[in-house]
Amino acid sequence: MVSPPHEAMHRIFQHDPGLFSRVSRFLGVDIPAPVKATALPTDLTEANPVERRVDTLLRLETADQGSYLLAVEAQGKKHPDKPASWAYYTAYLWTKYRLPTALLVVCQDHATATWAQQPVSCGPPQLPTLTVQPLVAGPHNMPVITDPEEARADLVLASLAAITHAAEPDVDAILKALSTALRDAPEDVAKPLVEFTAQGLAKRPAKNLWRNLVAVDLSFYKSYLAEEVRDEVRAAVRDEVRNEVRDEVRDEVRDEVRGEVRDEARAESRAEDILLILEQRGLGISEDVRSRITHCTDPELLRHWLARAVTVPKAEEVFEDA
Repeated sequence: MVSPPHEAMHRIFQHDPGLFSRVSRFLGVDIPAPVKATALPTDLTEANPVERRVDTLLRLETADQGSYLLAVEAQGKKHPDKPASWAYYTAYLWTKYRLPTALLVVCQDHATATWAQQPVSCGPPQLPTLTVQPLVAGPHNMPVITDPEEARADLVLASLAAITHAAEPDVDAILKALSTALRDAPEDVAKPLVEFTAQGLAKRPAKNLWRNLVAVDLSFYKSYLAEEVRDEVRAAVRDEVRNEVRDEVRDEVRDEVRGEVRDEARAESRAEDILLILEQRGLGISEDVRSRITHCTDPELLRHWLARAVTVPKAEEVFEDA
């Protein structure tokens, strides 16, 4: 399964094919800007059942140097089999389309970038035959764009700068500049770059900073990331409201219980007064009478019994007219 950073590192060139020309000056070459670009099928499988796919394949046409193919590969780590695959891609594409073929490898760490840009030959040392040496874009040569005006001048390049520096200390400053620049961009321009940048950051700590930065102004930020932010905020607010409601209910219940306990205490005290009066008057108190008095919780009824306890000739008559 391909990862979000893998997709972001090559799909951004599909989004803006002219990006390769603008990136090339950082790679030590001068590639003219295309006047036309066509996305080609990435399936390089032949009649045999071995499936081979390049990440992104573009046909770029220039005004002065004609057409050429650009294969873009996203490489997340060193892999000993990759140079052979890259050799196959370039040879196959050259054979199929009869066009010069360039290979760009995009990386996010220095070690992978250093490995990827080393020339690899398929033959023995004295017979190199076919040598593959891709152009490599990574944190070692992509610009660190921390000025919003510079980011505004080339938003796609600024997004690629953030992606290739995702694990670098400078990424926070790049993201702040990019988010500031994007606020002035139309939604159809800003939205895909917000997504590419988020994909490229993946689960790195900078992803949280990016979400917080773009969430400041949701007018251009209407995507699955916005829904993630809303869901997280909604969950936090629900917990906060739940705690508030729980506190309110606890206060209400406390008041109710306090009132119930108060009434029970008054009832117990009044029942004791009734029994005391009856005992002081020397009236016999049966278990039924005692039980009925002590189990009564009606304050008004107990008050009525208390008044009768002063004058009734028998304890049982306390309940009459009740």
